[in-house]
Amino acid sequence: MGRGAQAPIPQIDRHSLRQLETHFVAPDIYRRGDLALRQSQLAQMVSDRVIPQLLRLHDEIVPEAPSVEAVLSVLAPDRVDIAGLADIVLGDDLEAAVRYVIVLRDRGLSMETLFIELLEPTARHLGEMWDNDACDFIDVTLGVARLQKLLAAFNNTHSCDALDMRRTVLMAMTPGDQHFFGVTMVERFLEASGWKVQTETAACAEEIAEAARTRWFAVAGLTAGSTQMIDSLSETIGLIRKRSQNPHIGIMVGGPLFAEDPSLVAAVGADATAPSAPTAVLVAQKLSDAASAHLN
Repeated sequence: MGRGAQAPIPQIDRHSLRQLETHFVAPDIYRRGDLALRQSQLAQMVSDRVIPQLLRLHDEIVPEAPSVEAVLSVLAPDRVDIAGLADIVLGDDLEAAVRYVIVLRDRGLSMETLFIELLEPTARHLGEMWDNDACDFIDVTLGVARLQKLLAAFNNTHSCDALDMRRTVLMAMTPGDQHFFGVTMVERFLEASGWKVQTETAACAEEIAEAARTRWFAVAGLTAGSTQMIDSLSETIGLIRKRSQNPHIGIMVGGPLFAEDPSLVAAVGADATAPSAPTAVLVAQKLSDAASAHLN
């Protein structure tokens, strides 16, 4: 892959990390008393079990392959990179996570490539750990929050004025859809990760667009359960863009149909899709950063 434009190296110190927590983690989660112990135990488990298993799998499947170190030096992020970053963000050293991303970026990968092939898969990996009972909701939330901070640091939005006021999301189900679970899970993760969320689960397209007109949102997220919702979803997105108080609002969509056919994202007029609730948090941060670039 060709070398992309190099983002400046973010300056993240311990004091800045503590300040950022107020934006990227809900206070009740961050104050939990056993947080440090659980982070340490979880990071140790990833180091001791997950990464060695991935390395062994590499050797067993391709015994004549070059060493993992040689492969990683020339290829885009793989499972070892993803597990390694997950290990770091389960701790509390944002400086180490920044250095980790810089090393991978210096292979010649753009930040857009790193988002798609490293940061988003890492959020998905954390969600899978939660699904497999390898960690709990708090652990996943803190890990995803630190991935958000990485994005904000490299996109230079972590120091924007009134950052907390801009972290707002309008969540809605496509009119006619009846699948509440996906919206509920995304809402839960967003709020735990420091976002202010307004959810419309029984609104028509006009009502959803009116909500975007009367309040400033950085991002709108909509879910669709089947291809039968495509026309309704496209209409709703069109109305949101037309009436939104934020002319640069980012729109993300979710549902299995977008995983099966990613071209539908552009077809319905959205900016991005997220295959899971943890990745939705990261996608929201990316879209919010893009909006901030227009506002500053």
